[in-house]
Amino acid sequence: MHGLSWAIAHAVLTVWLHQWRRTPLAGQVQMIKRSDRNSPPVPADRLNASRSNWKEALLLALCKNLPLSIGRKIRAITYRAILAEMGQSVQIENDVDLIHASGIRFGSQIKIGQNARIQCCGDNSTIHIQNNASLDRSVEITTHGSGKITIGEQTYIGPYTCLSGDFIQIGHSCLIASHSSLYTEHYTAGDRSYSSQDQASRYKGIVIEDDCWLGSGVRVVDGVTIGKGSVIGAGAIVTTDIPPYSIAVGVPAKVVSQRTAKAAKPSTDEPGQEPTSNR
Repeated sequence: MHGLSWAIAHAVLTVWLHQWRRTPLAGQVQMIKRSDRNSPPVPADRLNASRSNWKEALLLALCKNLPLSIGRKIRAITYRAILAEMGQSVQIENDVDLIHASGIRFGSQIKIGQNARIQCCGDNSTIHIQNNASLDRSVEITTHGSGKITIGEQTYIGPYTCLSGDFIQIGHSCLIASHSSLYTEHYTAGDRSYSSQDQASRYKGIVIEDDCWLGSGVRVVDGVTIGKGSVIGAGAIVTTDIPPYSIAVGVPAKVVSQRTAKAAKPSTDEPGQEPTSNR
């Protein structure tokens, strides 16, 4: 009986979303009919943006707090109507905020933890979370202006981590532990004739290459590239580029050693002898 009920709900939601994509909202149709016939027509992009925001607010209000597996299944169906892209087997926990979701792309088999917040602040900004990536609870991701944030395949972002700025690229198979932060906005605070809030800002971007591991509480500032396979110790503040396969710790972070390929364990047998067997 439970399986039949879920199949009926799935069919109803699918038909409803299909019709919703094709039909303008009633309020928008009435507004256009009441407008002056001599007034210029509403631009298509403005109408579509208004419609998208309306759908986004309604779907989040209806679906984001639904608990347990039934909530995840409903969100996996309904959120396709507001996201730019959504792959298969996406698990979105309850109380996740998606703001300006038309710029957000989800790959397949990703997991978004409870209380996460993902928002595109600019009209042309995008956030792309690729296949098999995982965001733990209360992760916050925010783009600025026409920014772009990409999280690579099989990458894990720990709880209470914040990514914010104009350009952030995280490679595949990375581990970023809890309470870390990546901020690409840099203020030029030298002119005291302006208040702190009115100081000019600039963006360079942050790149975390493949297979990196950032410990808990790591801070990465604007303009930094962390090379492939590097490990950053907990609590470090990364202010300069880190070469590939480095181990860096401290404030500011300094390279203390290099990761090397571990050689095969040497044999204890003499050349020409048969290998010793364990008895």
